Amino acid sequence: QVQLVESGGGLVQAGGSLRLSCVASGSLSSTGWYRQAPGTERELVAAITSVGQTNYADSVKGRFTISRDNAKNTVYLQMNSLKPEDTGVYYCKGTRMWAAYWGQGTQVTVSS
Repeated sequence: QVQLVESGGGLVQAGGSLRLSCVASGSLSSTGWYRQAPGTERELVAAITSVGQTNYADSVKGRFTISRDNAKNTVYLQMNSLKPEDTGVYYCKGTRMWAAYWGQGTQVTVSS
């Protein structure tokens, strides 16, 4: 069992930045950030493998950067040029072997 704890969410004005952190209690093979706005399905924002390969949703390319510190079992999501449509609960998902683990989520609110 791996536990994930997200932090770094908050309220920010459009154009601002936030950095989210996801700390895992153990090593993971890949980690992704997902977000869910009210009334919508959870969607993948960005993902990174254990060797650093990354993948981004088209809506965040060029604005968000995912990175990881394997020594700290931590994955970051740097979010720049935030837009109101980036508002939602951001969840960290990690995978190891055939299991997937989710964090409790952190709220990001971008005001216009």
